Amino acid sequence: MTMKKIMRTMMFVVMIITMNSCSADTAEGTDTNSVILETLNVTYTYNDSELELMQLINNYRTSIGLNALEKVNHISNKCEEHNKYMIANNVVDHSDFVSRSENIMKVLAAKNVGENVAYNYKTSEAVLKAWLESPGHKKNIEGNYTHFGISVTTDPATGKKYYTNIFARI
Repeated sequence: MTMKKIMRTMMFVVMIITMNSCSADTAEGTDTNSVILETLNVTYTYNDSELELMQLINNYRTSIGLNALEKVNHISNKCEEHNKYMIANNVVDHSDFVSRSENIMKVLAAKNVGENVAYNYKTSEAVLKAWLESPGHKKNIEGNYTHFGISVTTDPATGKKYYTNIFARI
């Protein structure tokens, strides 16, 4: 095999691995006047892990000169829906991120949306540390956002925690 073919094969493998790893996602909205068919979810009951992680993220953001983010119950509901999906399907991914981001853009008039997911971290500090060590996740945490939502859901079968954190600029 020639060096060129080897390099091409290696690049293909890297692309496949990158596309299937847990990465941060972002989406940007458009200024359309579409009819809002989605409804606003106004209630969400936060558990201690969620409140702690939100505080840690805001503490980090303000420590580097960024604005603190405002929590939005609607976004946290979307995070919880995704955690339930990941638990039910035994996956950790960004499946249906486009649908979640479009919903948030329509219902909340968000300009852009980003998402971080994680699995099996025991503490809020540990998941934040992992996100900050990952360039894509860190980019979302440090992004030009104004609001966010979080869900930390424990799989009743395994006891392992699933994390979804969605950011929005509203």
